[in-house]
Amino acid sequence: MKHLFEKGKNRNKTLLLLHGTGGDENDLIPLAKHIDPEANILSVRGNVLENGMPRFFKRLAEGVFDEEDLIFRTNELNAFLSEAAETYSFDRSEVTAIGYSNGANIAGSLLFHFERPLKAAILHHPMVPRRGVTVPELNDLPVFIGAGMNDPICRPEETEELSDLLKGAGGNVLVHWENHGHQLTSSEVEAAAAWYRENLN
Repeated sequence: MKHLFEKGKNRNKTLLLLHGTGGDENDLIPLAKHIDPEANILSVRGNVLENGMPRFFKRLAEGVFDEEDLIFRTNELNAFLSEAAETYSFDRSEVTAIGYSNGANIAGSLLFHFERPLKAAILHHPMVPRRGVTVPELNDLPVFIGAGMNDPICRPEETEELSDLLKGAGGNVLVHWENHGHQLTSSEVEAAAAWYRENLN
């Protein structure tokens, strides 16, 4: 997978960055530096193109995922993480995902398909990746969900459903609400940074 890696001062922590539709591996680097300026950064570009825009998996329509491709791409990302950990000599068990929109969905999908694939997850405006499946035991894994009360893509009830599913699997979930839409605001980033300091430092 196309990606970039920056070695941090603190080699024990790695931030996995997963952009939104149409983004690339450079998009979330300023956000990562704000959340943990000393961590390693592994930023990945989605392998799927939709009208020329990079994504992490296909969709059939707005808000309708191609489930078969989602499963394939989730497996692909999980395997890539293990390879990258070996290539760049970081601890696979100390990876925190930071995803926005489509990137948050693939990060959430990792939690739905594998047992503790991440140390923690910061999900900005995610949707429920799959329904009708049993989420693996999360064993108190910390999850931050950033959501907009007026988000037309990821409605509040979708956020609540995802939160309930993750909590039901034993996740330690915090939902942070903004009175905005689907955009990522500076106040939401600040809330994620404060949550990270409290849970992962």
